Amino acid sequence: KIGVNQPKRIENAKILIANTPMDADKIKIFGSKIRVDAISKIAELEIAEKEKMKDKVEKIIKHGCNVFINRQLIYNYPEQLFADANVMAIEHADFEGVERLALVTGGEIVSTFDSPETAKLGHCDLIEETTIGEDRLIKFSGVALGEACTIVLRGATNSILSEAERSLHDALCVLQQTVKDPRTISGGGAMEMLMAEAVAKAAASTPGKMAIAMEAFATALRRLPAIIADNGGYDSAELVSQLRAAHATGNSDMGLDMEQGC
Repeated sequence: KIGVNQPKRIENAKILIANTPMDADKIKIFGSKIRVDAISKIAELEIAEKEKMKDKVEKIIKHGCNVFINRQLIYNYPEQLFADANVMAIEHADFEGVERLALVTGGEIVSTFDSPETAKLGHCDLIEETTIGEDRLIKFSGVALGEACTIVLRGATNSILSEAERSLHDALCVLQQTVKDPRTISGGGAMEMLMAEAVAKAAASTPGKMAIAMEAFATALRRLPAIIADNGGYDSAELVSQLRAAHATGNSDMGLDMEQGC
């Protein structure tokens, strides 16, 4: 989420994506004790921690970013420092989300801020907070990788939503495979009938009992279009005979149309 008192809309966003603690940069000393003789000494320790965090925020801002996205939490003090600098700070982005965000915006995930010149910022045209139903979301528009997008699914019940998610996943997998390999296979029993005709033709020129086995296999292949027709509530004998005749005339791409029943 976006920090308190920070801009909710940023145009021409320059994004620094990080995975770094933003609570307090404490020096870890194990097996040691520190004694103070006054309460003011404790206050000095707290002031020193704040100064260290302030230096860290200043280093982040020196990267030239107007949006800072962190995988970890951003506590109140650094959040206020970002607000004073008019920088949008987004905290607690999940690891997978940060990885994808870095990919689509063209940036890199950093964990140290001592070398601003080597850090690669991400870019997008617009970042804004939006509401869908009762959920508040952060929308990134015009990202560097223009093909990237987010699909929001909503449903009245969890079962409907789960079914919609499964259907969408199947559709995306089909689309992905089609892009990778544009070759297609004709459906509606076309391939089974094509294989059946090829096996039957080979069986006609094969001597001995092997031909009987091949003819049986061809018959089994022709049963698949018949099953498709039966499941569609049509006359399978009529449709399969038409399909077989079409393939015999060389129309090897012909398959059953279960919407028209032909």
